[in-house]
Amino acid sequence: MMQKRYTVSSWQMAALFLAYITGSAIVWIPAPLTGAAKNAAWISLWLAFGLGTLVLACILYLHRRYPDLTFVEYSELTLGRIATTIIAIPFLGMLLLMLSNITIGISQFFNSTMMRETPSYVFHLLILFTAAITVRAGIEVMARMFMLLLIALFIFVFSVLLLNLSSYRPELLTPVFEQGFKQTFFGIYQTWGFPYGEIILFSTVLPFIRRDRQHLGKLMFSALLINAISLSLSILCTIMALGPMAATVKFSLFELARLVEVADIIERIESVIGMTLIAASYMKATIVLFIFNATLSRLLRLQDEKILIFPTAFLTFLLTMTMYRNELEFNENVTAEWPLIITFFGVVPNLIIILVTVLNDWRAKIHKG
Repeated sequence: MMQKRYTVSSWQMAALFLAYITGSAIVWIPAPLTGAAKNAAWISLWLAFGLGTLVLACILYLHRRYPDLTFVEYSELTLGRIATTIIAIPFLGMLLLMLSNITIGISQFFNSTMMRETPSYVFHLLILFTAAITVRAGIEVMARMFMLLLIALFIFVFSVLLLNLSSYRPELLTPVFEQGFKQTFFGIYQTWGFPYGEIILFSTVLPFIRRDRQHLGKLMFSALLINAISLSLSILCTIMALGPMAATVKFSLFELARLVEVADIIERIESVIGMTLIAASYMKATIVLFIFNATLSRLLRLQDEKILIFPTAFLTFLLTMTMYRNELEFNENVTAEWPLIITFFGVVPNLIIILVTVLNDWRAKIHKG
């Protein structure tokens, strides 16, 4: 089983990372972030991006220090088995919540745009079953397939943005700080939780890379930069096209696709962009399920790591049907509660491990000296 970890190249790992951080973010981020920070939404995004670069630097440090170990394994090495178990339980609960939220988000997209009469559980079941099949196929299959989906995603997204050039009014980008900096800080808080704080969870995926890790750091930071550019362009174009309405529409890119009209030939391409956005969320759901399965399998020290994939998917399906009574509760969790959850149960444990690692290295140097 151990040899199967090294199946992905540095380029493929960067592609998986880009799919992970862009995934459902490009579907959900523009509208709520514009609602929170108004015309300064893009500024909030770039400030949160700065925090995201620090988180990425942390997981790359842990990967260099423990190149073949996942979160559970290097936690056991530094903190011990008991402390790791205490940390891992809320960590796994957070991953289940995250996977459930992504799945619910996909069904809300369907119900709000293209298939209003279809029950949400149909989408939950299909997306989780597809994600489970993909995870079971292995990370190499995921990387190859997601490369193609990523190319399609960016082609269609930027096509929609370009085809709406005639609808943009740059004067709508001002004023930027109409009500001070408070809204900007709330936008930073919101974007920190999703997607930039979630970068810390990708530390479990990094060990599944071939031993030729050339340029991994540069590729990962480049992927993060591409993510920030694509999200900020989506936000800016939405504001220029929709003005004050940008904060009220639920799925900004889908609404932009509805505005496309080129010489009576290309019109209303929302179905194409809709399927693309669904594919983006599916990629993120698959990676989160992969992270959960890898974490739980190593915590339980299972010989067959694939045995828990379908039970986990079924458990997530049950959670999606019972967690939230209405859409308001879901939105409150994603925008207000999730940044705190990812910080305390995801970022803080990894920072503790980094601190212990640095202290141990420092003591070892003193001892040698």
